[in-house]
Amino acid sequence: MKKFDLEYNLLNDMYNDGYFPDFLVDKVKLLIQDVISFLETGERDLEKIQNKFDEMTEAINELQEEFEENDSEIETGARESIGETIEYILKWFDIDIDTEDAIASREW
Repeated sequence: MKKFDLEYNLLNDMYNDGYFPDFLVDKVKLLIQDVISFLETGERDLEKIQNKFDEMTEAINELQEEFEENDSEIETGARESIGETIEYILKWFDIDIDTEDAIASREW
């Protein structure tokens, strides 16, 4: 089973932007790491993988209010950082799902 690239910094742009509180970026990162752990099991069923991405995306959606309470929001910079991270994960694991489809249930 393929392990994820330990050299890759998840959500690097969000961590480097003071607009996004690190403790909230950490919450997004944990949700993404859960998907990575799932993919590291060797799962290849695209429907199951999409369902896992949907769960992650919906959980990120639920963080929007907490971002707003901390004078931040999941906006363009965050959207791009999350999208780049998901795109990298999909390519790393050779998953044939488009990035936009993987996070289609997003509200950000």
